[in-house]
Amino acid sequence: MGQDTGWKEFFSDNRRYADVINAIGCKGRQIVQKEDLQELDTQVAVKIRDMVRKVAFGVSFAVIGIENQEKIDYAIPLRTMVYDTGTYEKQASRIRKEVRRKKKGTTAGEYLYGFGKSSKLHPTVTFILYSGKEEWDGPKTLHEMLDFTDVPPELQNITADYRINLVEIRKLENTDVFRTDVREVFDFIRFSEEKEKLKKLVESDSYYRHMEEDAFDLVVQYTNASELVKKKDFYRREGKVDMCTAITELISEGRMEGKLEGRLEGRLEGRLEGRLEGRLEGRQEGRTEGLRAGMDEKTKVIVRNMIKRGMQDADIKAIAECGQELIDMLRAEQ
Repeated sequence: MGQDTGWKEFFSDNRRYADVINAIGCKGRQIVQKEDLQELDTQVAVKIRDMVRKVAFGVSFAVIGIENQEKIDYAIPLRTMVYDTGTYEKQASRIRKEVRRKKKGTTAGEYLYGFGKSSKLHPTVTFILYSGKEEWDGPKTLHEMLDFTDVPPELQNITADYRINLVEIRKLENTDVFRTDVREVFDFIRFSEEKEKLKKLVESDSYYRHMEEDAFDLVVQYTNASELVKKKDFYRREGKVDMCTAITELISEGRMEGKLEGRLEGRLEGRLEGRLEGRLEGRQEGRTEGLRAGMDEKTKVIVRNMIKRGMQDADIKAIAECGQELIDMLRAEQ
């Protein structure tokens, strides 16, 4: 699945679409509900928009689009302006038909240009969701694309400008303004390059243990761990996926970037030399009776999977930080 397709599938849920509008467009105010949204044709002139919705506000409405951007587009103010002006032109085209159909009571100018004195266009807004790894260094306004060399300041000031609404996901400081799992998806993207922070994130938020499948499909595109895709069926329960266990296991095995041998060896060296002897001996004392009742279920899942893969007991103990009793117990269950 491509990233554009992943975003479209994710935002096909109007709860999430409304969440972006409220969090970013309305500064966190909960104004738009999913029932206020209506899907529109994404065709604008010869271009295709990623996503666009008609959003009801009382007796009126606005047209709000969302564009996914993975790479920096140095012409994006112009491209976005074309999207928005194309949307206005589609509205104007419908108005022209109505004005000319009416005829009676219209002035010559209104009939000629197909736009009445009381005719109004509905506002159009486009959000650019930039999820790329590189820091955005492209233009955010049309003026930044224009060559004003030797152009008098007076003319520069009256040259029409156009500003884009850019959301740099990886630079968001506060995602608490989001009320749906848009927050968890954005957080995952923010920390996708920092494996330890990512591990803490998925362990601290219970959502990642019961992640919506379309959200899972989207965020796995932001890691280099193809194993996550393979694990989806194993960790799927009733249409939801336990991303927490999958991520924790992959990081523990050193496979988040597909480099099992090198990272696994590095982990083993440190743990076998500095931790294994002291920590395992300490953990083993008094644990035999409480293993079945007290052992973290997540650790059991990890150990079971490593046993299935034929890993040696010493490696399992070093990675999972568990005792031999647990390994023996789980091996006996196989």
